[in-house]
Amino acid sequence: MFEQKETRGRVGAQKSPLVEDSARVRNGNGGRLLAWNLADAKTSDPAANPRKESAARAPKPARVLVVDDEPPVRTMMAAALERHGYTVEQAADGREALAALEVNTFNLVLTDIVMQDVSGIDLLERIHALQPNLPVVMVTAVHDIGVAIDSMRRGAYDYLLKPFERDQLLSTVERALNHRLVLEETQNYHQSLEEMVRARTEMLRHAMENLEHSYDVTLEALGDALDLKDSETEGHSKRVTAYAIALARAMGIPPEDIKIIARGAFLHDIGKMAIPDEILRKPGKLTPEEQTLMREHCARGYNMLRKIPFLAGAAEIVFCHQEHYDGNGYPNHLAGREIPIGARIFAVADALDAITSDRPYRKARGFDAAREEILRCSGTQFDPAVVEVFLKIPNELWQELRSEISGQHVRFSAFEVVKDNVAS
Repeated sequence: MFEQKETRGRVGAQKSPLVEDSARVRNGNGGRLLAWNLADAKTSDPAANPRKESAARAPKPARVLVVDDEPPVRTMMAAALERHGYTVEQAADGREALAALEVNTFNLVLTDIVMQDVSGIDLLERIHALQPNLPVVMVTAVHDIGVAIDSMRRGAYDYLLKPFERDQLLSTVERALNHRLVLEETQNYHQSLEEMVRARTEMLRHAMENLEHSYDVTLEALGDALDLKDSETEGHSKRVTAYAIALARAMGIPPEDIKIIARGAFLHDIGKMAIPDEILRKPGKLTPEEQTLMREHCARGYNMLRKIPFLAGAAEIVFCHQEHYDGNGYPNHLAGREIPIGARIFAVADALDAITSDRPYRKARGFDAAREEILRCSGTQFDPAVVEVFLKIPNELWQELRSEISGQHVRFSAFEVVKDNVAS
């Protein structure tokens, strides 16, 4: 119980070790527990103590909720706090306190521990669950260090043992409010930091997208240059890219890997730029020496792209795009899963376009003929798993893609197809 009539001399002289320990839990210095009365609270001159004078001058618009089932104690604490600029609301028990917390915002709660219905500990736990940043100071006459420690473990900011000095009350309240302020400032800082990180991340994402778009524009320029060099296969790179994207999607390839496959498919013949025109454009059959030189386009293309970081995956597809599933392809006679999945997908897409396109030595054949030929070469030239997925895709899709590319050849972007397919 809050003792208004206890004299300073008697309390100071009769301190027990337990009371001293409780005081240390409260303020860390084992300071004297001195009683004070309401009259003293109303008439004390803060100028007599510099710390009091400083506290009196400092603006404190904070709202404090005082909870105690003894009216004299509540009134005395409220009067002392109001004198120092705090806005104080009183509650006679835990239920009243919870009701007040629902309708008003407080910066601090001072609560007795032993109360009927809702105890101070129960109130502390409810507050800590609903408003973890709201500091709670336990005020009690129970001289038990275990009670203090238990309340601190449950989230109390501090512990005041009755009877106590007015200065102790004011000092504890000020520390608790400063603690809340630090918590709020820290949270605001972290929130601002998170918002800044999100904003910077978004800016970086846009920058990367713009950079990626610039890369793709450059790649398309390379593809157009190759078309000029080998006009007989004009549009082939764009068609085979679209086919490879559709097939990769049907196989459940992740979007980021589809981008790699698309770039590899589009650039698969980039090494032909290093092949002499007389070989590249020769209308008749190539000699064995010319075939050997032509086959170098895989390695030449790989060497062109492998040093570019964002094309490293595509370079592997360029290097392996002429490998056969049974190991009879080139340049390294890879077989089965030794061949990158992107290259295995590309092989089917490439065959589909080659069969359905005009060549100097033959006319284009239909999509049904392409399906039959690809099925016939399943397990030898092509990966059976890729062929199985290919055969499930209707011819109408391939025809639609081919018509779209052929009808919009000038403005068609293979990499816009990548974005559209990945997003859908």
